Amino acid sequence: MSERLKSTKIISNEEIIDDLTKDLEFSLRSADDVGVSVNSNHEASSSASGDSSKASPSADIPFKDQVLDDKYEESDKDDSDTDSIDELALKDIEVGLTDDEKAQRQSIAAKMKDEGNEAFKNGDYDKSIKIYTEALRICPLVYSQQRAILYCNRSATRLKLEQYKKAIADSSKAIELDDKYVKAYYRRAQAYEATEKLDESLEDCKKILEIDPTHKEAQSAIVRLPPLIEERNEKLKTEMLGKLKDLGNMILKPFGLSTNNFQLDQDPETKGYKINFKQ
Repeated sequence: MSERLKSTKIISNEEIIDDLTKDLEFSLRSADDVGVSVNSNHEASSSASGDSSKASPSADIPFKDQVLDDKYEESDKDDSDTDSIDELALKDIEVGLTDDEKAQRQSIAAKMKDEGNEAFKNGDYDKSIKIYTEALRICPLVYSQQRAILYCNRSATRLKLEQYKKAIADSSKAIELDDKYVKAYYRRAQAYEATEKLDESLEDCKKILEIDPTHKEAQSAIVRLPPLIEERNEKLKTEMLGKLKDLGNMILKPFGLSTNNFQLDQDPETKGYKINFKQ
């Protein structure tokens, strides 16, 4: 099993299916490297020995979401780690600050936020990100609401630059600081949809409506997204069955058989499937 499937991190249906089919195909190709011969009675016998772990996995055609991930990773690479926030370092710095000094830093960060907003309005998104980032490095951690706004504003800027993964990260940070922050949920929903993480986008829109039932964009999204999710799932199912059929044919080929020799019949009562062999 792949390391991704062993992880406790939430992964998409597409990633699960891709990992499972890769594992199956890897096993089959490993066995193929060892070598299989078939006699007239369709009994498979090993024609060579070796370590299957040495077999190299095939270069599968990626699912659509994987292509998108690559695309957005490239976009995100344009923005280096110079905009990262070391909150542990901030915490250490603030230990030695008086309340007046913290208030002064908060005031400076507030002015920088306004400057960042102005740069955003002027379409200078790179400058906007730099200003919001510097403000986050100045604003004391105790001012969580102001920090949430800075993260949310930086997320909006990342959306403009199509840095969707970083937009998701910034929105998530804003939500962590304020779990009722509607704008942060909506911006994350936009970034999720842009990367075809439709289920996550729908969940964020539902959360928005729990907080603000009048939110028009979220109302529209919960009507628009479910058919898109169903369409994607059907497409994914077709792709998955196609892959499994190819793998099945690889297994059955040495025996002179193919998946066409097996027919799936659904029981109308139990909704289960029976496999019937046909010559």
